[in-house]
Amino acid sequence: MRGAAGGANLLALRSHNTALVLDLLRTAGAGGISRLELAERTGLTPQAVSKITARLREDGLAAEAGRRASTGGKPRTVLRLVPEAGHALGVHLDRDELRAVLVDLDGAVVGERRAALDLGAGAEAVVEGVARAARELVADTLGPSEGAVGALGGAPGPADGALGRSGGVPGRTGGAPVPSEGASPSPGGTAGRSVGTPPSPDDDPHRPDGPPPPPDRAFAAVPGFLGLGVALPGPLDHVRGVLHRVTGFPEWDGFPLRDALARRLGVPVVVDKDTNAAALGLAVGGEGGSFAYLHLGTGLGAGLVIGGGVHRGARTGAGEFGHQVIQLDGPPCTCGARGCIEALCLGAVARGDLAEAARVLGAGAANLAGLLDIDLVLLGGRTVAAAPEAFVHGVGAVLDARARREGGQDGAVPVRLAPGGTRGVAEGAAQLLLAPLFGRGDA
Repeated sequence: MRGAAGGANLLALRSHNTALVLDLLRTAGAGGISRLELAERTGLTPQAVSKITARLREDGLAAEAGRRASTGGKPRTVLRLVPEAGHALGVHLDRDELRAVLVDLDGAVVGERRAALDLGAGAEAVVEGVARAARELVADTLGPSEGAVGALGGAPGPADGALGRSGGVPGRTGGAPVPSEGASPSPGGTAGRSVGTPPSPDDDPHRPDGPPPPPDRAFAAVPGFLGLGVALPGPLDHVRGVLHRVTGFPEWDGFPLRDALARRLGVPVVVDKDTNAAALGLAVGGEGGSFAYLHLGTGLGAGLVIGGGVHRGARTGAGEFGHQVIQLDGPPCTCGARGCIEALCLGAVARGDLAEAARVLGAGAANLAGLLDIDLVLLGGRTVAAAPEAFVHGVGAVLDARARREGGQDGAVPVRLAPGGTRGVAEGAAQLLLAPLFGRGDA
């Protein structure tokens, strides 16, 4: 592998053709794929494929997987992806806990960490909590043999390696570049700033006095480290990585979380809603067509995949599913409205009436099915995970009743439990960094 200390420069692999080849190597699995097959399936010339695969092998991203008999001539060499050549971190920030996963280039989870975290504790506490979890997870999982612990122990400066200092995630507009040391992510403060100016991480009123901590050097020596994907409740601006009035935590409005974390960790960061991240992970994992991922945990939201791609909307605000009003003058919701699906559903859960919670969730799912003509509804989140049969059956019953009312031959939109369990959002957050490498930034 070129540059043994730092690994291949993964973020320099911006070529669309390279992404096509990498994706085919990934989907081929351990059995591998030949150069001739790569050329046939990409439409590239054999010469172009040979150049791309030679560079990938030199960078340690591809390796021989053996030989395969051919119809004539010598056996063909087959190539495979080297999963351990790169890693990405995915973090799910919920209202009361943090879950982090470290994944390899195949998207396989190689390490996991879970910790209590109060999203209302202030920006500095949350940023430091993410940094600590990320640092410990990398150290515990990769260990000294992967070159991570040396940096964790206080390397004097950034090593040339997977990230370099160019930053950014190929194919994404939402990735934060690696900030120069001492640079402030954004101007202004929380007090006395002009309207519309996001606050700086340095101006969080909950932060203790003193200068911000220096960028973490823990990740500089990790081979092929792509960066950090963070998924949390919305609403938020995915492109800029700036939070809005997170439901239940309006004090986050305008905070540049992406830039704050990029500055603290010294790596590229992408921020998205928890439901969008989970939907991306499902789409990359092979869930096709158009579907809605409904996440019921400490809140309620939806991730929408339309025509194979994550639908975020013109202002990246799509999917605020839990705050559609279905009962005028109903119970108050933490968003400030009354009669929201989230308030009704969580209220039923709190009373122990799971059948009613599922019925309310089904009413919202039926609205989505009628509005978007989706193929599938997937359910996830810790509340669903605690009683999966009750929710799958209850939501399905509402959709079945809708299908009978409308008639037609297609039947009801199917309802299933989303794969991935309670770590599905964190795995999807890692895909915010990983998927663009394979040309699948929006699946």
